[in-house]
Amino acid sequence: MSGKLINVGFGNFISSNRIISVVQPESAPIKRIVQEAKDRGSLIDATQGRKTRAVIVMDSNHIILAPVQPETVAQRLVNKEELVEG
Repeated sequence: MSGKLINVGFGNFISSNRIISVVQPESAPIKRIVQEAKDRGSLIDATQGRKTRAVIVMDSNHIILAPVQPETVAQRLVNKEELVEG
């Protein structure tokens, strides 16, 4: 596996180079995307029973539900990139 891993909460990690977007789960289009992923079996729930605060769209058409805010995931992505560049 190539690329850096990003912690999305509770010891769950995803590959940072496979992320397309990180969005909030409240809008109707995002809820529809989550339901469609659940129906086709490509939904990954990493919340461990907590509230979903971020929906992460991967380039493999997987949708990941995360218990951390989208801003937190974005900050972790930025911090990882700084470590590689620095």
